[in-house]
Amino acid sequence: MSDAIRFVLNGRRTEVTGLDPHTPLLTWLREHAGLTGTKEGCAEGDCGACTVVVGSADGAGGVRLAPLNACICLLPSIDGRAVFTVEGLGGDARPHPVQQALVDCHGSQCGFCTPGFVMSLLALYKSDPAPTRDAATAALAGNLCRCTGYRPILDAAVRMAETGAARMVEPDPGPAPLADWLATPAGAANGRHPGEAALADMLAALARDDDFSYAAAGATFHAPRSADAFGRLVEAHPQAWILAGGTDVGLWINKGLQRAPTIIHTGRVAGLDAIGTVDGGLSIGAAVPLEAAFQALNRHYPELAPLWLRFASPPIRAAGTLGGNVANGSPIGDSMPVLIALGARVVLRRGTATRELALEDLYLDYRRQARAAGEWVERVVVPARRAGAHVAGYKNAKRDEQDISAVCLGAAFVRDGERARDVRIAYGGLAGIPRRARAAEAALEGAVWEEAALRRAMAALADDFTPLSDMRASAAYRMKVARNLLLRLFHETTGAGGETRVIG
Repeated sequence: MSDAIRFVLNGRRTEVTGLDPHTPLLTWLREHAGLTGTKEGCAEGDCGACTVVVGSADGAGGVRLAPLNACICLLPSIDGRAVFTVEGLGGDARPHPVQQALVDCHGSQCGFCTPGFVMSLLALYKSDPAPTRDAATAALAGNLCRCTGYRPILDAAVRMAETGAARMVEPDPGPAPLADWLATPAGAANGRHPGEAALADMLAALARDDDFSYAAAGATFHAPRSADAFGRLVEAHPQAWILAGGTDVGLWINKGLQRAPTIIHTGRVAGLDAIGTVDGGLSIGAAVPLEAAFQALNRHYPELAPLWLRFASPPIRAAGTLGGNVANGSPIGDSMPVLIALGARVVLRRGTATRELALEDLYLDYRRQARAAGEWVERVVVPARRAGAHVAGYKNAKRDEQDISAVCLGAAFVRDGERARDVRIAYGGLAGIPRRARAAEAALEGAVWEEAALRRAMAALADDFTPLSDMRASAAYRMKVARNLLLRLFHETTGAGGETRVIG
């Protein structure tokens, strides 16, 4: 038996049946709901033209908002949540403050990208009471504009809170509570806004106590509630797709034209969305969104924050999960080299049995992992920071934002007087899997931390890797970058080479 997909769309309860579970949210919005303000540009989550804002119950009677790429979000995965499109903003009398700020700052020319910018700015508007230009730039990392230019859009981002505050002085006559809440800047409501409370009540009414299964067009989407139920489904359907945020699976559908008879979603499994502590370190469930995982890691390893800001875009980080990045095992996945350098471990589960292994031991070869049939990633465990540890994560790509790595380095070591101890170095982009640089580590282990030792480690990388050439970079370029990133590590930990980061 198939359940209906139930969600709130621009403040109204909506149910969908009979559509293929592979249908992206964007396709349904445009072709079935008639909401064509949300655009299709790239169909792979790179351009931001399809950005919507999704609301989820925050567990405390409120609603948490986040931007989302509708083009790679499968429609059944939004069951129980709220979706806002550009058509759902503003009251009967005037535009939303974000829209008004864009008008006032001349932030739109052809207008194709504008709805996506509006929705990304809405997420910022509702989370940051006074966004700086840098905050606005980070929030818009996933939105591309090809004609207006970003300066007036950033001007609007800085001005929108002021526009919203002015609107509160002269409110719309009798606005709907939900529209009024969306138009109220972050932190400006006196207590819980009636509009947010009403939306929270609608989401509570949609909440399911049991498993969710949706079937149509010869395919079934399962969203179990418990880890036991999830494990049983994985064992029963060994060829099923395991879906987290859809940031990879969405491309299999849109670009690869692939289908699966069974899709099993991690997003409703109790406990998989939790971050806990283990011996002073972190235990990150497989369904924890990247953004939440990175924020937790930043509290222990703040020097990694610049790397995480370059990991895709806010909508991707709000949907994709750290567990999904690890389980996918891409040789250019940006989280794995750093996690390996930190000594992270992965907990695998099959049925009720679990086992734990070092993350680097999970990856055997390109698309080959040390997982048995029916075994899945339950959580990632990151150890507590070691006293005196130096940690670094560097990414080299053709673009600063929203780009795939050519080379990614994760490194960690402890200074014992003048010598380096417990050296761990891992790279992405140099082999078919994320992998430790054992020869380079050996060249540094116990050595005096000086440039000569780093030069030996740089030379030893030739024993660790034989990079390939592809459209992103040549083998020679990859090796040169990999070596120079080690030299950068030395300069940043000693100050010997002056400034190594150029910003702005």
